[in-house]
Amino acid sequence: MSRFSEPQDPLFQSLDYSLDVDRRLWPYDVAQSRAHATMLAARGIISEDDRDQILTALHQVEQELAEGRFPFEDDDVDIHMAIERRVTELAGRAGGKIHTGRSRNDQVATDLALYVRDHAVRLADQVEALARTLVDVAERHLDWALPGYTHLQRAQPVYLSHHLLAYVWMLVRDRERMRFAARQADVLPLGAGALAGVNFDTDRTQVARDLGFAGVVPNSIDAVSNRDFALDLLQACAVVSTHLSRLGAEIVLWSSQEFGFMELSDAWSSGSSLMPQKKNPDCGELLRGKAPRVVGHLAALHGVMHALPLTYNKDLQEDKEHVFDAVDTVTITLAAADGMLSTASFNRDRMAAAASDENIAATDIADFLVKKGLPFRESHGVVAGLVRTSFEQKRPLSSFTLEELKAHHELLDEGVYGVLSQASWLESKVSLGGTALVRVTEQLAQARAVLDL
Repeated sequence: MSRFSEPQDPLFQSLDYSLDVDRRLWPYDVAQSRAHATMLAARGIISEDDRDQILTALHQVEQELAEGRFPFEDDDVDIHMAIERRVTELAGRAGGKIHTGRSRNDQVATDLALYVRDHAVRLADQVEALARTLVDVAERHLDWALPGYTHLQRAQPVYLSHHLLAYVWMLVRDRERMRFAARQADVLPLGAGALAGVNFDTDRTQVARDLGFAGVVPNSIDAVSNRDFALDLLQACAVVSTHLSRLGAEIVLWSSQEFGFMELSDAWSSGSSLMPQKKNPDCGELLRGKAPRVVGHLAALHGVMHALPLTYNKDLQEDKEHVFDAVDTVTITLAAADGMLSTASFNRDRMAAAASDENIAATDIADFLVKKGLPFRESHGVVAGLVRTSFEQKRPLSSFTLEELKAHHELLDEGVYGVLSQASWLESKVSLGGTALVRVTEQLAQARAVLDL
């Protein structure tokens, strides 16, 4: 019997259909059904014989799904109903008892929580692996100088190791965001029923223990309506994708002929269908281009949740596609970044030449004057005039005579020539977190400790 007297419109059935998206949840649905049936028998809600028949059927369903021979039918609108139908086919009347004491509302929420928890942990490990690769690359290029940039203009020289470590610290934060998402998903929704709890004396703590959850959601309404853990994972994915986009953008710039700071291996490069001389950094471009896609999934799920009344609404069917695609995208981009960086080569001479532009020592000369007692704003103006003269006369600062220097300010003496040494620019940055080698070495040790290297 059905509450409805006429069949659903095929167009609505198509709209309602989600099996093509949520079928990847099957390992979690089988696991929670197994735990649920075990608990029902332990509480005397179903018999042990019924439990055994259900568990035997679930084992066969698990094998069929794993081997790609599960007999899906046209009426299977989602993976949850498909599994329940098949269990009932295999276990007979006992199979019809598998849904006792649960609703698809808490069932779906539990499957997604299991998925988010597992994949957040896995992505945290993958983020950490990329951070370790960057530490390794930084150590191999410890004292290689290159220009640091602001506004994409040469600003101050840094060591390549120092620059790469900036991404390590981004990834360390990303790892913690992933771990936070895993913790937020580590409470069991199952047992909440449709929204108000169930009419059976169930043991949610047992189910949580069997499924490896740290606890249970304390409020049945929150249990079925909450998707914060999915938002947390998407937030973590969006931020790490943004970081990868910045890394990808620099890879694209640095591997260009104009910069020439690095070269990607052939395995991580593409050619041109027309121009045979081209070696394109497409992988770096894709790191850059994939980020808005992931951020879009975060915004879309916020849109789904926005102003959504409690408790369960069909809108929540739209949560999974955003989560799944974001996880897939971040998984492949993290792996690509790791492979690309671990096989890339850097051009030390090209970077050093760009970092030896004397004009990027301007701040050091200004600080030289400050140490002699001149207020920084005055010294800034003095050095700006000096640099302007250098540009107008097309002469390097080191070519200025002592008299020419003093014409700009009497405090400019022979010490300026020492300041114009590239090693001086780099090694003078001794503040904590600076680019002097002693500080970079400290950073590397700190990063190794944080990453358990």
